[in-house]
Amino acid sequence: MKGQKGYVLVAKPLSRVFAPKHWWRGFVARVARWRRLHQQRVELATLSDDALKDLGLSRADLYEEMQRPFWDDPMKR
Repeated sequence: MKGQKGYVLVAKPLSRVFAPKHWWRGFVARVARWRRLHQQRVELATLSDDALKDLGLSRADLYEEMQRPFWDDPMKR
């Protein structure tokens, strides 16, 4: 329109009823991700040297990965 300078985006705040539910889902998803990371690291530790070589990993890489805490997510998900 003539003389229009710009526009404003208006964000609708979360209702008080919805906010805890949203937070809870995020928390549960994060804990589930941590559990999957731990399980993957345990499975990685059970691989043979030949399987690790096929993946391009050494036993030293495996030990380094096993020293990481469960919440240390390399993909930052």
